[in-house]
Amino acid sequence: MRAAIYIRVSTEDQAREGYSLAAQEEMLCAYCEAQGWTVSEVYSDDGYSGKNISRPSYRRMMEERDGWDCLLVLKMDRIHRNSKNFMSMMEDLETWGKTFTSSTESLDTSNALGRFVMDMIQRIGQLESEQIGERTYMGMREKAESAKGILGFRVPYGYSLSDGSLNIEEEEADFVRWMFSSYLEGMSLSDLSYALNNRKDSTTRAGNPWTVHNIRTILHNPVYVGLLRWQDIIMRSGHAPIVSRDVFNQVQEEMATRTRNPSQRRYVRIPEIIGTSVKISDLSMEKVR
Repeated sequence: MRAAIYIRVSTEDQAREGYSLAAQEEMLCAYCEAQGWTVSEVYSDDGYSGKNISRPSYRRMMEERDGWDCLLVLKMDRIHRNSKNFMSMMEDLETWGKTFTSSTESLDTSNALGRFVMDMIQRIGQLESEQIGERTYMGMREKAESAKGILGFRVPYGYSLSDGSLNIEEEEADFVRWMFSSYLEGMSLSDLSYALNNRKDSTTRAGNPWTVHNIRTILHNPVYVGLLRWQDIIMRSGHAPIVSRDVFNQVQEEMATRTRNPSQRRYVRIPEIIGTSVKISDLSMEKVR
C-alpha cells in the first residue's frame, strides 16, 4: 500500500500543543511502518485553513494521485473543516479507487453507518471552526470599538510596523503625499498610475505596477491622517499622520465631485477631533452639489 501523508497546520493551530507539522509527520510515518505501508510522499500545508481547498500541497497531492493508493491523515480535521468539501473528496477518492485513513479515528467507510459517523465528525469539526471564527470576529470588533491597539492587517504603504506601532517610511510617504497633492491639482487616478509606473523608483509594496484601484485605496484610507479603520469603525491611533485631515477631506470631496452618478456624490468628512472610536455611519455625510 502506497500512502500519501497529508499534514496541515493553520495559524490558530500553531499555538496548540501536538499540532505541529513535525509531530504529525512523525506519528503518521510510524503508523505506516506499523501497517507495512510505503510512504509515497508527505504533503504539507503550513499556515492554511482547512475551510477550503485552496491549499498548494493539497491540490498537488490530488493531481499526483496516480502515485499513491491511500490518503493518510492524523485526524479528519487536518484534511477538511468543511463537511461538504470532505464528502466531495470522499466521492472523488471512491471514483479514483483510492482509500482514506485517519490514524486516530478508526472508521469503516465501506458501510452506511461508518459514512454517517464520519459525516457527523466532520460537521462537528466545521461547527468548531465556525465558532472560533465568530469569537475571533467579536474580539476584534471589541478591540476596534475600544481602540485597543492595532488589529491584524496588512501594513499600509508609507508605513512600517515595529513593536506594535506604525512608523513612517519617508521614501514611500513622499509618494503618498504626492498622490494626494497631485490629485487635488487635477490629475486623475489613471494619470497618477501612469506617472508612477513611468518612474523606476516607484512600485507598490509587493513590487507590482500601480493601478487605479490601489491608488484609490490609498486616497480613501484614513490611516494617512493618523487613524485606523476596521470595517465600519474608525479609531484613534498613536501613529504620525502623513497628510493633514484638511487635505484628506478635500481629496474625498474631489473624488465625490468626479463621480459620474449624481446620487453617489457623497463623502464622509472626518472631523479634526473624534472620540476613542466612531462608526462611519455616525459621521456626517457630505453631499457634493
